[in-house]
Amino acid sequence: MVDSCPPSRHEKSLGLLTTKFVSLLQEAKDGVLDLKAAADTLAVRQKRRIYDITNVLEGIGLIEKKSKNSIQWKGAGPGCNTQEVSDRLEDLKIEIDDLESQERELDKHRSWIQQSICNITEDPCNSELAFINHEDVCSCFKENTLMVIQAPAGTQLEVPIPDTVVGRQKRYQIHLKSRDRKSVV
Repeated sequence: MVDSCPPSRHEKSLGLLTTKFVSLLQEAKDGVLDLKAAADTLAVRQKRRIYDITNVLEGIGLIEKKSKNSIQWKGAGPGCNTQEVSDRLEDLKIEIDDLESQERELDKHRSWIQQSICNITEDPCNSELAFINHEDVCSCFKENTLMVIQAPAGTQLEVPIPDTVVGRQKRYQIHLKSRDRKSVV
């Protein structure tokens, strides 16, 4: 009994056709494939589907056109695992291991530094020594207006964009908003 069922969607899919096409291309002599012969071999009624596949493969650099109906495979072939590739892969694995080791070492040092900073800043004896003087601040902001504001955590500072009035200098306003009223300007 002959099965006369039409092909399923999967059997007609572009993905499956692409897989078959690439296999055919990799098996071709010198990686060169005639597109008309490929269409016949794969029993493709619409040659447009073959051209869709070749356009994508050419776009990603796996094939190149040799002539109007002929293409050549540029990617690696099946089982193309040369000694050079294997050696390079092994070198890269060793390099990754070394880099991961260095990263672990750096993470350890970063953790030690963070802990040291916490120890210094949280020690009440050090708070008396943590200061900056007037000259230090002014030297950082030469020829600029400088205003120092001491306010509790969570204080909001807003400086709206000033209105421009012709013939007058811009006038800035500063708004401080805090739940605690201990701000010092």
